[in-house]
Parts: sequence; C-alpha cells; structure tokens
Amino acid sequence: MPDEKPVSVTLETGSEVPAVNRTPVYFFSHGGPTFMYSDRDEDGGDLGAFKMLRKIGKEIVEKIRPKAVVVFSAHWQGSRDQVEVNTAEMTDLIYDFYGFPSFMYKENYPNVGSKTIAQRVLDQLQSSGIKAKGVSRGLDHGVWTPFKITFPHFQDLKVPIIQVSLFGTDNPNQHFALGKALAPLRDENILIIGSGMTVHNLREMGYYRGSVAPYAKKFDDMLARALSSEVGRVREDAMANLIKTDDAHKSHPTKEHLLPIYIAAGAAYSEKGERLYTNQTSSLAWGVYRFGSLKSD
Repeated sequence: MPDEKPVSVTLETGSEVPAVNRTPVYFFSHGGPTFMYSDRDEDGGDLGAFKMLRKIGKEIVEKIRPKAVVVFSAHWQGSRDQVEVNTAEMTDLIYDFYGFPSFMYKENYPNVGSKTIAQRVLDQLQSSGIKAKGVSRGLDHGVWTPFKITFPHFQDLKVPIIQVSLFGTDNPNQHFALGKALAPLRDENILIIGSGMTVHNLREMGYYRGSVAPYAKKFDDMLARALSSEVGRVREDAMANLIKTDDAHKSHPTKEHLLPIYIAAGAAYSEKGERLYTNQTSSLAWGVYRFGSLKSD
C-alpha cells in the first residue's frame, strides 16, 4: 500500500566518502506501476528485476555517492530537434498510467531538483551542438516507479534528480549523441540513468501470456551482444543497424522504451555494458545494465 505521509528530503550535494573517478552509467527496465509491488507477487512486475534494482540502489548509495542524478525516461519526448531539461527544484509526480487500482495513484516519491545542475546540463548540451531548453515538469512513472524500488527509503538518495527528455524521434544516432554529449558530467560525480525496457510490446502481451514471444528473447540477446561486445563507433553503428531489424520492430512497435539505452551507451561511449539481469516474459524483457566500473574497494 502507499506511504501514508510524505517524507521530507534533505538535499546533500557532497559527501565525505570519496567518489569514483568516473561514475558508471545504468539502464533500468521499469515496467508499469505494478513493478513497485513485485515482491508481493503482483501481476505485471518482475521479482528478479525488482531485486536487482534494490542491489543497485545499495551500490549507488554506498559506493558511488553521486552529487546528482540525470535521468532519461521513455515517457518524456521533446521535439524533433530539441530536448527539454527539468529545471524545477520542487515538482509533483506525474501519474501517467491508466486503468490501475486507485491506491497506485496515491503513491509518493519525495524528490528535489537543482537549478544549478539543470543549468550545467543545458550548458553541456548546448556546447555540444544539441538544442535544449529548460522547463518545469514533474517526474513521470518511468523515473519514480524504478526509483521507489532502487531507493526504498527516501533518505537514501539525498541528491537532486534532473530529468531530461528524449528527442521526439526514433533516430538512434541522435540519442547516442545525446548521451555522448553528457558524458563529461560523469567526471563531476553526476550519475546518468536511462529508464525504459529492453523489449516492450504491450499489444501482444495477452497473446503470449504464459509463454515468451520468439522475438523477445532473440532481440533481448542481440541487444546484449551489441552493448557488451563492442565500444565506440563500432557499437554505435551496430546499434543503429539493430534498431532497423524485424525483431526490433516486433520488440518495440514504438521505440521510446528502447532509446534510453542508446543514450546510456552514448554516455559510456568507450565502456562495455554489462547485463546485470534480464528476464523475458510474454512480449516484454527486463534487461538491466551497468556501463563502466565501480570504485575498487
């Protein structure tokens, strides 16, 4: 059930714990709001992905200790040639899902933004030749649903969350470049996270209920090979070709849930991706990735 009272968040932009030299980059599969209740056998979630996000949350809080998080969700698209950056310091949640039990629309996730970090993101994008503008917007469920799992205690992540939109296109190279433009933020102890699904075909979930769509496993594994076996321009070209395949079109009839992983791969241009978890269910796949290394103990 939802938390009965909002919990205040204390903003911290520094830490006594040394940061990693360069933060890793993550990609989360976020599902729908039922994902939040995967540990209660709620239909529509994935317990393995739930447990992996909990594990990742622990490593982010204890090992990485970022000063801010920049996140891209499948549920916010800008225009064809311009992205948007949330500059608001206090925002409401967006309940951008339909037909679910009423208590899911009462969930809360206290969070804070930062005009300073948002402006840093805008400056970095614009200096890289990417058009971007600041807007005031709430966090959509592609952010707050997985974050409620990853950071179950609101006091865990005491840093600003800055959401950035996708482009309003399916262009893979455009999104790869978007991630690449923000890669320097990783040297400033800013964490970059993409949130989508590695396979997302809602239209055929009923048809494949109780089984796995043939294209789901095939594409999920093809994506893993492209992300983990190559880096740099070779990976960029491989992923640009991958999105054109028949299995990609079947796995993602619309591409917004796939493109955040292109951004993540661009932000980790010279680093291989590691698939930390996946599971194919029906016409979905729950891939979770980390690019780059954690700080050595």
